[in-house]
Amino acid sequence: MITTEIEYRKAQTEVQDLQDRLARLQREHPIGENGFTKAGIRKLIARLNEELAVFEASEVARSSPST
Repeated sequence: MITTEIEYRKAQTEVQDLQDRLARLQREHPIGENGFTKAGIRKLIARLNEELAVFEASEVARSSPST
């Protein structure tokens, strides 16, 4: 779980690295090859995006004024 701005930025960098790796795999290997690897990378990207969203939502909640 992402709890700090540093972890947030690190996760964003990791997502970008994974997306670059996935793009490279898709260029180098036709459809059907290394399917499990590509699926695993997509799964990691999805998990990180969910964690980023949770952190962003918590930051909005913390910064919004109480009513």
